[in-house]
Amino acid sequence: MAEQLGSQGAAGSAVARRMVRDDWEWIHQWFEDETLNTELGPLDNEWLEHVLTENDGVELVIEAAHPATGKLAPIALVGVVWGAPEADPRAGGGAEDAVTGDRAAETGHAITDLAIDPARRGFGLGRTAINATMAWPDHPATDSWIAFVDQENEGARRFFEAIGWTYEGLDGEGDDAMHRFATHAP
Repeated sequence: MAEQLGSQGAAGSAVARRMVRDDWEWIHQWFEDETLNTELGPLDNEWLEHVLTENDGVELVIEAAHPATGKLAPIALVGVVWGAPEADPRAGGGAEDAVTGDRAAETGHAITDLAIDPARRGFGLGRTAINATMAWPDHPATDSWIAFVDQENEGARRFFEAIGWTYEGLDGEGDDAMHRFATHAP
């Protein structure tokens, strides 16, 4: 089964693995939940194909033992976009200046979505999901993580504050601006 699941990152009692096509059925069912669909949906086949073929990030399934059966079951779905060096005029826009050897600032890996099993929402699984995501061993190396939260999503804003991420203010302009949170890699 480990071969089927690929690399896993463990955080406490939860593990992270790359999403596969067979996950689509339960993911689609989760997004029938009005709150989840409003905040992160709607999902469609185009989204599915994108996350299955993307190479600039990953969609992770976070699994933990189900309280009733003891078997691993999905508790969360977490999207990540890999961080990249920010353009630095001194470094010619590259990751490292060939003359000085200075490294450009890194944007950090970005949490793009966090969906908790609607039937288990409110049980503290968000923190478990984020920890398992950050522990997944197949991420490229990074010094930091960031997350963007819609201005209207007060629950997500309170969540990132509660788990100790630093609020960095609004990123962007007007109605499109999003709350930005950051933390250092473990």
